[in-house]
Amino acid sequence: MAERRFQLYDTTLRDGTQQKGMTLTVEDKLAVARRLDAFGVGFIEGGWPGAVPRDTEFFRRARTELNLSSAQLVAFGATRKPASLVSVDPQVRALLDAQTPVVTLVAKAHPRHVDLALRTNLAENLAMIGSTVRHLVSAGRRVFLDAEHYFDGYRLNREYALEVVRIAADAGAETVVLCDTNGGCLPDEVRAVVADTLEATGVPLGIHCHDDTGCAVANTLAAVDAGADHVQGTAHGYGERCGNANLFTVSANLVLKRGLQVVRPDQLRAMALIGHSVAELTGVPGHPAAPYLGSSAFAHKAGLHASALRIDPDLYQHTDPALVGGEMRTLVSDLGGRSSIELKARSLGYRLDAASDVVARTAARVKELEHLGYAFESADASFELMLLDELADGQVEPPFEVASWRVGVDRLPTGAIRTEGSVRLVVNGIPLIASGEGNGPVNALDRALHKALEPFFPELAGLELVDYQVRVLAGDNGGGGKGSGGKGSGGKGNAGKGSGGKGSAARARVLVTFRHGDRTWGTVGVDENTVAASWRALLDAVHYVLRTGAAAGPVPVVAPAIAAAG
Repeated sequence: MAERRFQLYDTTLRDGTQQKGMTLTVEDKLAVARRLDAFGVGFIEGGWPGAVPRDTEFFRRARTELNLSSAQLVAFGATRKPASLVSVDPQVRALLDAQTPVVTLVAKAHPRHVDLALRTNLAENLAMIGSTVRHLVSAGRRVFLDAEHYFDGYRLNREYALEVVRIAADAGAETVVLCDTNGGCLPDEVRAVVADTLEATGVPLGIHCHDDTGCAVANTLAAVDAGADHVQGTAHGYGERCGNANLFTVSANLVLKRGLQVVRPDQLRAMALIGHSVAELTGVPGHPAAPYLGSSAFAHKAGLHASALRIDPDLYQHTDPALVGGEMRTLVSDLGGRSSIELKARSLGYRLDAASDVVARTAARVKELEHLGYAFESADASFELMLLDELADGQVEPPFEVASWRVGVDRLPTGAIRTEGSVRLVVNGIPLIASGEGNGPVNALDRALHKALEPFFPELAGLELVDYQVRVLAGDNGGGGKGSGGKGSGGKGNAGKGSGGKGSAARARVLVTFRHGDRTWGTVGVDENTVAASWRALLDAVHYVLRTGAAAGPVPVVAPAIAAAG
């Protein structure tokens, strides 16, 4: 058998969209396909034409709107129906009408599924596979066959599972993909079954794993070790139930741990950016703890780790984050010490000595504030303001003063709710009063603050609130208790609700994410009053823009400082 290029096959647009809560428009699917192509996948499964109207439309538009540079588009569908002619089967006709160069057929490899789902006999199932594959190949299509429930079927009837593989290959399928459809296998079983199937049939094999045991990526790698040279997965592991094998994780492991050049080094370096873009398009973020791309993948919090990382980052990292487009992050918390503060400051552009008084004071302040409920892991802007305050040794000249603020909520006769926020500020000795209406107290105060300050500080016009979360804290030290986060977009965040701790009288921690230009950052506020905590976070965002320019990056450490609000 001639040596073949390793095949990386993405099924985000078909299998991935079966995830709960994910619905993609045709425009979304076209955009995601472009990102996957840029990442370097060899095949993009676009959907099931004929069975799903949106997918039929996708393939129609893809013919003129999707110019792929590295990937080939794949239409997915089933074999002909039992006791019918393949030439007149409407589903098979739809696969041809999609006009893709590649077609992937799903076929049963489990005897009980043949009997109960297809309601036919084992011999007819084999005939359905053979005739459908031959028909598509004769029409000029490359054909892959997904052997559904292969591992469970192999366990029940090895000879029949092997015959499914042989029949498909004899009819012209260039790869037979062994599917762990229920996701119940472990790596040792996958490795053994793939190796035995390859030895018994000599057919090029692929692997398609679901993550119901948490082993989809490990099972995929085990299959590759056993001889599979075609792997299927989805971006961020999207998919129904527990999801599919995460194609980003699989790709990085194959390149960095197995030395297989499934994507080019420059494409791998773009993985973080592409992964973020796909998450934005689908509206379903990847897991924060996902390998390589999760926000915590290269984040370090413990003081012991930070001390070692100052000497050599490799001491607590299995690979260089830059290889996948990521970067090491130091999380500032009461678990860290001076080394954590030094590393965090360095990541923000400040060169400080861990033994300096500034670092010591900042570390002490972090511990004190986190004891009160603050959390700076997702609030880089609030931390940087605190650092600048310490660098200025408290000699702060604020750009404006806050005299007072208030929020009022009225129920109108129509039943509508009106929320108004008002602020009293002093800028350059000039007293200002401004008010704003919003869809909640945070939105109303945000608008009032902008209305008052933008005439003096026009750079604030680009400041936009994009996310808002609240956690209600239990206990005197802000620990325990769990709350739910409210959410905002376009500067329209409302105060969220929380439960736990002391209920409505407990302390609240508010985390707000802002965007300014092409940068995003977070601020934090804590108070027994949720709106007051939100106000602190809003002020931090305003101060951060005025203090650092935000979009231009950190200011020199010699710049005058203003106190972090909160």
